[in-house]
Amino acid sequence: MPRTRASASHLFVPHKASRTQRRAARAGFADAHRQARRAEAPPRHRAQETADPELRPVYPPAGRPGPASARGGKLRLPAHRMTTATASGAYPFVAEGGLGAEGVFIGRDVHAEAAFCFDPFSLYGSGRIEGFTNPNAVLAGIIGMGKSALAKSIATRSIAHGYRIYIPCDPKGEWTSVAQALGGYSIALGPGLPGRLNPLDAPARPASVSEDDWASEVRKRRLLLLAGLARTVLKRDLLPMEHTALDLALDLVIAEAAARGTVPLLGEIAHVLGSPQRLDQALGNSSGHLGTAAQDVAHALRRLVHGDLSGMFDAPSTVAFDPTAPMLSIDLSRLGGAGDDTALVLAMTCASAWMESALADPAGGRRWVIYDEAWRVMRHVGLLERMQSQWKLSRGLGIANLMVIHRLSDLLSAGDAGSRGRVLAEGLLADCSTRIIYRQEPDQLDAAASLLGLTGVETQAVSALTKGRGLWKVAGRSFITQHILHPAERELFDTDARMSA
Repeated sequence: MPRTRASASHLFVPHKASRTQRRAARAGFADAHRQARRAEAPPRHRAQETADPELRPVYPPAGRPGPASARGGKLRLPAHRMTTATASGAYPFVAEGGLGAEGVFIGRDVHAEAAFCFDPFSLYGSGRIEGFTNPNAVLAGIIGMGKSALAKSIATRSIAHGYRIYIPCDPKGEWTSVAQALGGYSIALGPGLPGRLNPLDAPARPASVSEDDWASEVRKRRLLLLAGLARTVLKRDLLPMEHTALDLALDLVIAEAAARGTVPLLGEIAHVLGSPQRLDQALGNSSGHLGTAAQDVAHALRRLVHGDLSGMFDAPSTVAFDPTAPMLSIDLSRLGGAGDDTALVLAMTCASAWMESALADPAGGRRWVIYDEAWRVMRHVGLLERMQSQWKLSRGLGIANLMVIHRLSDLLSAGDAGSRGRVLAEGLLADCSTRIIYRQEPDQLDAAASLLGLTGVETQAVSALTKGRGLWKVAGRSFITQHILHPAERELFDTDARMSA
C-alpha cells in the first residue's frame, strides 16, 4: 500500500494585506501543517484515532491530569488503621518486634532484619504471647536442610543459660561428641559394650515426699516399665492374669533384694515369672494356673537377659546418673541397624525409665529433653505413652521437650485414623506451642498445611526455604528465621564429614 505524502508551505500574503488577513493566513498555514503531520503519522496512530470510542483509554499515556494524579503528594485518602495481628491474616510475615531479646540467640529474622531469640521458659513465664501454653516444640525438615544443627545449637546455647540437656535416644550417635565437648557424658549401649543400665534403679527420694509414699511411687513406675517391655516384645496388650503375675513377681524380687541390701534386676523378675510354683504359692491359689499363664511374659523379659539384648540391662548400673552434668545422651547407634526397631524400642524404654529419676526431681532446674530421630518411635504405642506423659507434665517438671522428625506425615505413621497410636501422635503435636518447619518436599506440603494449619503464603514459603532457614510458628505468630552457626559449632555439628574428602 503506497504511503501518503503531505506537506505544507507558507502562503504568499500581499504586502498591502491588512492585519486581519495576515492573521487568517497564519492560522490557515498552521491548520494545513497539522493536517500534513497527521497524514504522515504511522498507521497505528490512525487506527487508534478511528477506534471505537468505548475502547479508547480514559487517560492519556502520561497519566491522569490534575491534582488527582497522585503526583506531587497531592493525593488525599481517608486514614485506615489496623493492628499487626489483623494485618497478618492477609500476610503473616509482618515485620514486628519479634519475641524479645531474652533467651537463646537463634539467628536472623529475615523480614524484620533483626536478631531472633527464643526461650520457651521465658515466653511461658512472661505471658507476652497469647496462646503460648507450653514449652514443647517440634522440629521437622528434610535431610540436609540443617535441622540437626539447629537442635544441637539450641542445646549448646541453652547450657550457657543454665539449662541442662537430656537426650534419651540417640539412634545415630551424633550427640556423643557434642556432650563430651560441653563437659557432659554419653552412655553407649549395645551388645558387647561395657555399659550397663538397670532400669529398676530407684531414683532419689525428694525431700517433700515421705518414705512410704515414695516406695509406692517407685513400685508403680517399675510395674509400668515391666508391662511396657512385655507389650513391646509380645506385640499385644497383656492379659489380666499376666498383669497379676508381673505384680507378684515384682513384690517377691523387691522383698528378696531388700533382705540382701541390693537393687532388683530384670533377670530376677524373669526367673520368678518362669517359676510357676513360686507364683502360685505367692498368690495362694491352689488351681495352679497363674504360673502357666505367665510363661509368655517370662519369655518376653528373658530376651533382655539372655537374648539379643543381653549384656545391657541384666546387671547393676555401671554408671551413676549425675543430675548436675550439663548434657547426658544415651547412644543407641549400635541397635536397630537391621531394620528391626524392637531392640531400639526396648533399649529406649529402659533408658527413659532410668532417666526419669532426674526429670521427676522438682529441684532439678530447667531442662531440655530432645528426642532425635523421633520418627523411629512413632510406630510404638508404649513409647508414645511415655512421651505423652512428659509432654503433659512438662510445666510441672520444668522441662521443654523437642521432637525432631523429617516430615509432618511421620506423625500419621503411628497408626490408622482413630487408632491409639495415631491419637497419641497427633496429641503430641497439639501440645507443642512451637512448630519449626524446615523445607518440605512438594508432596508433603498438603499434609504439613493440614496438620499445622498453614496459610497459603506460609505453605508457599515452606516449599522455597533454603538451608538453615525455617518457618517458626510460635503460638500463631509466624517468623522466617535464618539460623546462624558459629564456626566452632559448624565444625562440631558437621554430620556430613564422611561425605567430604
